[in-house]
Amino acid sequence: MPESSEHTITRDEVAHLADLARIDLTDAELDHLAPQLSVILESIASIQGVAGDDVPPTSHTLPMTNVFRDDVVRPGLTAEEALSGAPEVEQQRFKVPRILGDEQ
Repeated sequence: MPESSEHTITRDEVAHLADLARIDLTDAELDHLAPQLSVILESIASIQGVAGDDVPPTSHTLPMTNVFRDDVVRPGLTAEEALSGAPEVEQQRFKVPRILGDEQ
């Protein structure tokens, strides 16, 4: 899609995008969506013009830092303790109803 100063998107471009996305749109939907997408492109263009070269790109408004803790091995539950509250157990595993058929 060529970039223009007006950031308009044509009905044919919407049809092409819909085809790429495997979305079946009617003629009325194509006529309705083209102007809406043009407005979205105009909005994006106005936002892109706000930040100058001195403003670094960010993904968050506030600085973020990861908080790490030491990876320390601690004792966990035994199989019997973990299964003690289970309604049904089979071969040291939780037994639950089957939700998928044989197509696995």
